[in-house]
Amino acid sequence: MPDTIRTGRCLCGAVRFETRGEPRFISNCHCESCRRASSAPSVTWAGFKSEQVNFIGETMRGYASTPGVTRSFCGVCGSPLAFHGDRWSGETHIPVCAFDAPETLAPASDHFENEKLPWAALLGAHKAENATDA
Repeated sequence: MPDTIRTGRCLCGAVRFETRGEPRFISNCHCESCRRASSAPSVTWAGFKSEQVNFIGETMRGYASTPGVTRSFCGVCGSPLAFHGDRWSGETHIPVCAFDAPETLAPASDHFENEKLPWAALLGAHKAENATDA
């Protein structure tokens, strides 16, 4: 069976990427660092083994946001594109909305719930609300 290939890009298209195979996880992160880096209430990440990911483009830049963490982004448009952390050695985490078909990568969990904004919903709460809508 051939590997699933997914593609994506930054906002301006200067950096493109391709992943092969299935992600290890897809999760919403509510940590303050992710919120500040994305200017959003949470970031949905797809985590892959680093050898499953290939970036194409010369404009990738990195920023050490905290000790042991590097966040990569397009140096032209600033789109966040990758997260590498010592805690998840050998993995590359990619924001789901950077993929060309983000609708195919639904999150299954939430992380750092203790740091979420008080008005932000958790995935489990959303699932429970939808179950009562029927």
